[in-house]
Amino acid sequence: MRKKVSLLIGLCLFALQFMFSQGSPDYSGGLKVNLNEDGSKYFRIISWAQFWVQNNSDRPLDANGNEQSDLDFSLRRARILMYAQINKDFLILTHFGLNSLNADNMAPIGTGDRSQLFFHDVWAQYSLSEKHAIGGGLHYWNGISRLNNQSTLNMLTLDNQRQAWATLGLSDQFARHMGVYLKGNFKNLQYRLAINDAITNNLQASTTPVNGGAAVYSGRRLLGSKDAGRNYAGYFDYNFLDQESNFLPYKVGSYLGGKKVFNVGAGFFLHPKGAVVANSSGQLSGEDVSIFAIDAFYDAPVGGNGAAITAYALAQFNDYGRDFTLGTTYETGSLIHGHFGYVFPSKNKTKFQPYIQFDNRQIDAINDSASSFGIGANAYFSGHNSKLTLEYFNTKYASNDAVGTLTLQAMIYL
Repeated sequence: MRKKVSLLIGLCLFALQFMFSQGSPDYSGGLKVNLNEDGSKYFRIISWAQFWVQNNSDRPLDANGNEQSDLDFSLRRARILMYAQINKDFLILTHFGLNSLNADNMAPIGTGDRSQLFFHDVWAQYSLSEKHAIGGGLHYWNGISRLNNQSTLNMLTLDNQRQAWATLGLSDQFARHMGVYLKGNFKNLQYRLAINDAITNNLQASTTPVNGGAAVYSGRRLLGSKDAGRNYAGYFDYNFLDQESNFLPYKVGSYLGGKKVFNVGAGFFLHPKGAVVANSSGQLSGEDVSIFAIDAFYDAPVGGNGAAITAYALAQFNDYGRDFTLGTTYETGSLIHGHFGYVFPSKNKTKFQPYIQFDNRQIDAINDSASSFGIGANAYFSGHNSKLTLEYFNTKYASNDAVGTLTLQAMIYL
């Protein structure tokens, strides 16, 4: 009977969160079920989905040489996250789902090689004290920057800045590493540090270095795990105003004026001999991969009636090895990124937030640059729990023609 009462209370809290939450930035939303009288043992489930409608007039021909439609539909994300506090010292988290499901990668009966469902996070954590904890598993306690630790529940822009997820598919599985981490805070200074295994079968699993050519990110595969198997990451941010939660690793994109936050951060990622080059004779040698970044985040209410601003700036410096490039996503070089959003004052529950974003990348391999510009708006019907986003995003890579994409997103998270 007691468990049934707890479950009923949890369902009521779930309903209230759905109706009144303005983004649940500290992850108090979802369905929480207490397992004992005082609530020290519990589990919480959070679920979200993002559906995209995109228009892009510059789509390449398909595999059969046919023209593709300018308009397509996709399920950008569908996720379920559950974490459980076994007691005050132990926490376990499990997070699974799929990404970018569309007509081209769907399977006839949802199984086989095209199946998209996989574990994003699975880790266990032990509290060393009230402010410090250690954990291990497939985790998201990343280094480099705030954007490399971004939550996908409450982004200001339509999606994250892609180059900021700087190791995705190169040393990790979808921005998650297998390893151990240490996290906590010293008063206003928060930190996260990790030692991880690098993935063997990464995005360049079938690529070998060309004699005298550019580096290939395959150190563990080509040089062995003893020489190139580990990487090291960390991120530190100082909270000048309100203190952000670091209970979970996912950094908030916009609080919609729910907090007054000003943070300055710095982070790193190091992978000794993570990249491999071949000399003119074909002899292989390792090159260290290093990524450093500094950033600043400001989010605060302004005036009255719910008006708020969100601003973020990032400078990131990437060294993936000599003249490294992979598609138009990863390059040895540098990145400058910024975005700004404004929540219009309103006495109603619905809120509107126009925003702009920009970035510029310097690319060593081609001695040229790439730039992007985006403009969009969010309509919040229940904070981040229910919103629509419309964004136009334009990218120009080196001397290639600029490509513009218009995207409409509908998102629900419970």
